[in-house]
Amino acid sequence: MANLPEEIFFSTISELNAKLRSREISCVELTRAFCDRFERLGPRYNAITLSLREAAIRQAKDVDWDLKHNRTRGPLQGIPFGVKDLLSVAGHPTTWGAKPYAGQVFPYNATVIEKLRKARAILIGKLSMVELAGGPYYRFASASLTGPGLNPWDRSRWSGGSSSGSGAAVAAGLVTFAIGSETSGSIITPSAYCGITGLRPTYGLVSRYGAMALSWTLDKLGPMCRSAEDCGLVLQAIAGSDVNDPSSAGKSFHYIPKFFRKLSDLRCAYAPVDFEEWTEPSAREAFRDALNILRDLGLRLHETSLPPLPYGLATSTIISAEAAAIFEPLIKSGKVNELADQKQIAGLKAALEIKAKDYLKAMRIRSQVQQAFRTLFMDVDVLIAPALPGPATKVTEPLDRRSTRPAPKARGLRELVPAGNLAGLPALSLPCGFAEGLPVALQLVARPFNESTLLAIGAEFQRRTDFHRRRPS
Repeated sequence: MANLPEEIFFSTISELNAKLRSREISCVELTRAFCDRFERLGPRYNAITLSLREAAIRQAKDVDWDLKHNRTRGPLQGIPFGVKDLLSVAGHPTTWGAKPYAGQVFPYNATVIEKLRKARAILIGKLSMVELAGGPYYRFASASLTGPGLNPWDRSRWSGGSSSGSGAAVAAGLVTFAIGSETSGSIITPSAYCGITGLRPTYGLVSRYGAMALSWTLDKLGPMCRSAEDCGLVLQAIAGSDVNDPSSAGKSFHYIPKFFRKLSDLRCAYAPVDFEEWTEPSAREAFRDALNILRDLGLRLHETSLPPLPYGLATSTIISAEAAAIFEPLIKSGKVNELADQKQIAGLKAALEIKAKDYLKAMRIRSQVQQAFRTLFMDVDVLIAPALPGPATKVTEPLDRRSTRPAPKARGLRELVPAGNLAGLPALSLPCGFAEGLPVALQLVARPFNESTLLAIGAEFQRRTDFHRRRPS
């Protein structure tokens, strides 16, 4: 087998697909090289739980046969990818990142995996995660069966949760793309910390059949990739109705850039306080520069802020109540005490005591949040804010550590992650610069099922910048 150059592992989907279709490299060569890298480097970042080399090589041989006979199956044909270990792969362990489920095996594939196999993408392995996707609370990055997710840019920093392995694996070139999940920040956070492009789809656009449930009314699956274009190509493959998922919206998605709206027609809003005060001082220059680039793209920017609602409290109440119902057998059996994080153990036990009236109050607040966004989007197409205040935190820092800086008086869009998840809105995490040598990112949020608008902005931003092209040393 030929030694493949390092840049192969950081190529986009379109670049790899072109090499495969031109027969510059074979799919078997590419898959073996990725499997070697996956198995060799994955443990360095606590990023992997399972290699699927044998099955991947078999699929790669089928792709090579197709390509030899000029049977092209779309842009994902032959592309190596990984999935968060809350997605079932038939006959293989699905651990949910937690010791009590370490030996769990399902006899069927998740719908997302079936759709990607139909697109002829090559699943090479499963990726680590925070135990039980982080619900309802956890205090340390080490809350995982595989240990803390380590950031490829600096292994003393966190890769983000709960899709920690998905973020690290894409950033380190272990896979070309990964599937993560988000309940409230679990795609946005690792994408921002690891300098990759992550898309949280509209609630219901992507089937969750075969995925661990944390919160029935909040969970979403989405792509974590090198570029906005890659996110569009993956979303096209995984979106669509599914009779096995009661929450399925029954909608599909087609990535057709030529039909994107002109950026000069888009009305975008941001809050200056987010960029000047809520962010870490080391990151402010990068965020200001990114905002100026968006202006240069022709976007019409004006100022806005979220109305004063308890976004975080409502989100945590809903997650806690639903997680307690889902994991009641685990809690009552006593096996909950096998989890790695004491705060999570205590949180799950306490969540069993949440009263129905408190859950219903949170759901009423959720309705108010949805109405607030409907009103906001009457005048705006896209909301723009920092994805997170600054670069990745130290892996040893408690996640509930409070900032020592005084909080600004204006709220801006600081709570856009919990608010956007409550409303089921799509969001794109877009790498936009560096602070302290680590990536920082913007988040773009749009109306339900307006992923194309987000991807149009993201793709044009990435044509003007190279942040998504940079890679850890």
